[in-house]
Amino acid sequence: MKYLKVLYIQVLIGILVGVLVGWLYPSFAPTAKLISETFINMIRMVIAPVIFFTIVSGVAGAGNMKKVGRIGVKSLIYFEVVTTIALIIGLITANVIKPGAGIAVPTTANTQVTEISQQASKINWGEFFSHIVPSNIIDAFAKGDILQILFFSILFAVSVKALGSVGESLLVTFEKINKVLFGILKIVMKLSPIGAFGGMAYTIGKFGFGTLAVLGKLLLTFYLTGILFIFVVLYAICRYQKISLWKLLGYVKEEIFIVLGSSSSEAVLPSLMQKLTIAGCEKEVVGLIVPTGYSFNLDGTTIYLSMAIIFLAQAFGIDLTLGQQLTVIGILLLTSKGAAGVTGSGFIVLASTLTAVKVIPLEGLALLIGVDRFMSEGRAIINFIGNTVATVVIARSENELDLATYKRVVEGK
Repeated sequence: MKYLKVLYIQVLIGILVGVLVGWLYPSFAPTAKLISETFINMIRMVIAPVIFFTIVSGVAGAGNMKKVGRIGVKSLIYFEVVTTIALIIGLITANVIKPGAGIAVPTTANTQVTEISQQASKINWGEFFSHIVPSNIIDAFAKGDILQILFFSILFAVSVKALGSVGESLLVTFEKINKVLFGILKIVMKLSPIGAFGGMAYTIGKFGFGTLAVLGKLLLTFYLTGILFIFVVLYAICRYQKISLWKLLGYVKEEIFIVLGSSSSEAVLPSLMQKLTIAGCEKEVVGLIVPTGYSFNLDGTTIYLSMAIIFLAQAFGIDLTLGQQLTVIGILLLTSKGAAGVTGSGFIVLASTLTAVKVIPLEGLALLIGVDRFMSEGRAIINFIGNTVATVVIARSENELDLATYKRVVEGK
């Protein structure tokens, strides 16, 4: 019975019960969705202040601002390289396994596809980077816009550091406020089994298992690619930095199960920041890399987007040339970076990419609507693991990881 007191065991039970309830009582789906969304909202209510106070206390408390800038630049380079690798792996596996071959395509677009297409047409990807600068910081906090909060927090931290002793007294207050916020998070995380139950019951109750039979090959190909990315690419990166990927995954297993149940990596963002800090990563490194990674290091989303495009091309019998596939890579390198800032990002970003490619009909999106929810858990988990690894690896490369603490906390040595 002692195992029932362990959080990740409770979350796993919540997921399994959610599957059963969704399968046996599909009419429970609307209530289950309400339960899941309420839990995620409870997490989101602390995300903005946690990011703000963590970044300000971390960056303003850093001894060298040049180091902070160097870490930021290194992070962006790392994100771009790794997401490009994820893109290429997604394209290769989709071309080899051909999950779209023999799939019956819809003859007309449904209402949901039409709405998604209209939303995608309104997106101006050239304005994405200008959007990083908030016109109203209160509005940014209210909406929980991570990139805008990150931008303001860095400027605020630089200003606090310039104040000298006055700024130091302010940092002491910020540290106390942050402890209160993490206390709130600790309370909320006890409800994560219920949130995971709601998320899984909604997925099964709403979409059922029937869709899996039709598009099972795509689903299996996606998860196979995700496993390949994690245990080949991320494993190699960790091995190069002499870090055990298995031990790291074991350290954040509770968060992985919560992401699985809620289909949202955002649900564990504050918890991840706290755990990585406890594991020996410097606070300013965690404060910079984790929020930035949640917008720029979306490995799972990138794999999904590249694979979905090839899948739709195969379903429509369109043989994309190497040049066209390279064009897809180039477009996705831009559009995938905006995925975190767009509601219903997966379909909208995919629709905007298809519009830019101008080869594959948009009505093909109707094929993906039913199975998308079953892929969202995979996307969220890969995104989460990718950002966890990125933070530890960059901290290690910058000598901003206390190895003694890390080995004791993460590896149990």
